[in-house]
Amino acid sequence: MRDLTTGKPMKQIILFMLPILIGNILQLTYSLVDTRVVGSVLGDTALAAVGATTSLSSMVIGFLQGLTNGFAVIIARFFGANDEKGLKRSVAASVTLALGVSLALTAVTIVCLKQILGVLHVGADIYEMSYSYIVIIFAGMTVAMLYNLCAAMLRAIGDSVTPLIFLGISVVLNIFGDLFCICVLDLGVRGAAVATVAAQLFATVLCLIFIYKKYELLHIGKADFAFSRKLVEELFGCGLSMGFMGCLVNIGSVALQTGINTLGNDIIVAHTAARKITELFMLLFGVVGTTMATYSGQNFGAGRFDRVKEGVRAALTIVFIWCGIVLVCSYTVAPVLIRLVTGTSSPAVISAATSYLKFDTLLYWVTAIIIVLRNTMQGIGDHITPVISSSIECVGKIILVNLLVEPFGYWGIIVSEPITWCFMVIPLIVQYLRNPMLKTKKEHTV
Repeated sequence: MRDLTTGKPMKQIILFMLPILIGNILQLTYSLVDTRVVGSVLGDTALAAVGATTSLSSMVIGFLQGLTNGFAVIIARFFGANDEKGLKRSVAASVTLALGVSLALTAVTIVCLKQILGVLHVGADIYEMSYSYIVIIFAGMTVAMLYNLCAAMLRAIGDSVTPLIFLGISVVLNIFGDLFCICVLDLGVRGAAVATVAAQLFATVLCLIFIYKKYELLHIGKADFAFSRKLVEELFGCGLSMGFMGCLVNIGSVALQTGINTLGNDIIVAHTAARKITELFMLLFGVVGTTMATYSGQNFGAGRFDRVKEGVRAALTIVFIWCGIVLVCSYTVAPVLIRLVTGTSSPAVISAATSYLKFDTLLYWVTAIIIVLRNTMQGIGDHITPVISSSIECVGKIILVNLLVEPFGYWGIIVSEPITWCFMVIPLIVQYLRNPMLKTKKEHTV
């Protein structure tokens, strides 16, 4: 693990974020390949069918990722304390809880899927395709959970390289799997889902084999399943906290999707394309945010509150420079990017997606502040303010989609997110400036 309490903050932040950036790029590639292959081979209607459920799958899978990352925090504590017995029991408890939660969610989502798609206002012309795609993704939820848990456990004991390697293999398999399942087996949108689950399964098997051969520390036996109620509460407390954060954001996105799905297939495709490019544009924000959670946590624990403030300034410098770059891109090459991502040549799709990008990138600097401060405050022990900020986003999107979509159409969607950003950032700035620890220029010890 890298010690972030010494050295120049800017340099330390950049060095720490590089492997995270690589991993996020691979995950984004995963998503873009599905979009491109489905759009190019199966057409805009099929892409609309997949896009109509993207926010739903992102919400559920995002919750599971947050849950496993929370479990990994507890595992890392035992690893840092050289408590092998506690570590093994935390691994055993994590596996048990992960399987239980994922199987329960799989059952609930599949049983209630038709009702859920109805709430999302999925159109009759794409309903069957949407259902056939998302039901496979949800059926493979436990596979995704196991991969994320294996990767999180490896990172918890200091190995951040191996998960990246297996993720890279999984991405390559997903690319060829998409082409094989869609073009050769002619499975339609189901092929994209099958390829995704199969690639994740292969990566999971590789992780398990690697752990078995390389890390005896992570091997668990029957005796390790005798974990305490207190350990379960710690794992669930940390896991649910991190899962809930991501879930709040995605609930807001699901609310937006309900409005988008009423505007026709062209708008669904346009928004799907715009969101994929937005993921690319905002990639660095998430990387810097993850880095700041660790950076501020280490320095806060060491009493280096001066370095927390220096790190925030360095992080904001990085993301503000990036904001300028993506703003230029949105006003110059956005149509090209939309065609590359979707394979579409529809003027209506390209125009709507371009409008979304041009407007929203004007206020990316607000999002940049939100992500840096939200993760910094998590690192310094303030878990309430970030939840309040995320709750504002969730509630704001739900309210605005109901107020603005009917009178303004897609423009109601376009302006909804920037409006919520402006309200979200207020409690974060106020609480950050009020934090008594960060007001002093002296170094402290805790």
